[in-house]
Amino acid sequence: MYLHIMSTIISLVHAAAQHFSLIAALEITAGLTVALAFLLLFKPLLLGVARALKLVIKPKLTKEQRLQRRQMRDAMMLNRMLNSMEGSPSHAAELRALAARA
Repeated sequence: MYLHIMSTIISLVHAAAQHFSLIAALEITAGLTVALAFLLLFKPLLLGVARALKLVIKPKLTKEQRLQRRQMRDAMMLNRMLNSMEGSPSHAAELRALAARA
């Protein structure tokens, strides 16, 4: 079994070596280098375009919307804490006082 695998690998390497062209390899390497250079050169522009597309797909929330979400999240957290502290009335009273201020 081992000899069969080894001969298959040798055959594949030999077939690849027969069709190997140094000029083609250099062209591919040069093309990849140029593409990488363009990506590095235009990275800020590409990042800006990506951010703009993100804002088109999912716009930022306004300050009022963020404030409403934060207040809703805080109120839900206080309700969860109140529900978990049904056994201790003093803690529940403190939380209710905090909720009334918020």
